[in-house]
Amino acid sequence: MIHPRRRLALLLAAAACAAGLGSAHADTFPSKPITMVVPFAAGSGTDQMARLFAQVMGDETKVPIVVDNRGGASGFIAAQYVAKAPADGYTVLITTNTTQSANEHLFKKLPYDPVKDFAPVSLLSKGYMLLLVRPDSPYKSVGDLVAAAKKTPGKLNFGSGSSSSRVASELLKQMAGVDMVNVPYKSNPMAITDLIGGQVDFMFADAPTALPQVEGGKLRALAVSGPKRIAAAPNIQTVDEAGVKGYDMSYWTAVYLPAGTPKPIVEKFNGWLAKASATPMARDFLAKTSGEEALSTPEQLAQFQAAESSKWGRVIKAAGIQPE
Repeated sequence: MIHPRRRLALLLAAAACAAGLGSAHADTFPSKPITMVVPFAAGSGTDQMARLFAQVMGDETKVPIVVDNRGGASGFIAAQYVAKAPADGYTVLITTNTTQSANEHLFKKLPYDPVKDFAPVSLLSKGYMLLLVRPDSPYKSVGDLVAAAKKTPGKLNFGSGSSSSRVASELLKQMAGVDMVNVPYKSNPMAITDLIGGQVDFMFADAPTALPQVEGGKLRALAVSGPKRIAAAPNIQTVDEAGVKGYDMSYWTAVYLPAGTPKPIVEKFNGWLAKASATPMARDFLAKTSGEEALSTPEQLAQFQAAESSKWGRVIKAAGIQPE
């Protein structure tokens, strides 16, 4: 495991990569379509955000920005693909804490290095999850769920389609003192399909993915994972309010380029993302999904990622999750 100070130094070095290189290339960049790679399936919260930013940024860059969903393997496939892509600005990763902060604590070996293989561009947003059950579920509250888990240890199961989704449930297990079984999926939309179908008992899912299912009556939300209620669903209490005191689990979205991408190109992307975030379309999306805008410089993202990696490591260890 990389020492936190060493990790920060590596991240800052990546953020400041190739300062004096690629200026000529940057002057003519972009001159062809850009591929925005997403580590999760179509319909996930990250995918929805990627498609919005691809549309808005395409207008700004005057070239098509194509969203490429490479879901599965806890984000390994997409992260490894971008890590090995040419450092020319034409392949970009829009991802979450799953690939950049959590995976190194969940797996003994990664096919990519979340620090060395990427040039940080910008943090985009922070968000929260909803604790979901079927409308006909016997669990009408977090208290009901916890009580049932205590009565029948190891019988209840939960779906998880991302590290955030899994760790949210694992943290609930730890803080409530119960035993429940994880059922992993390639993405949250896939897990939601099985939750609706009755194959799993509950799950945490990011608000952009979860809210349409709740509003459409296909699922019922018992609680919000964050420290406060969300604007899009103010009647849904937090897990803390529901009785599991101190519970708080959020996720974040950010953009990275392959390590070695010339600094002028990194700065261009940072500027495009800032402009896109200021558009009514982006602000409306965040409002509807109760996300919080969290723009940053490349250097600030490097520092944030280092801090988040330490935090996720503590949470995962405290939840008793053994690296696979």
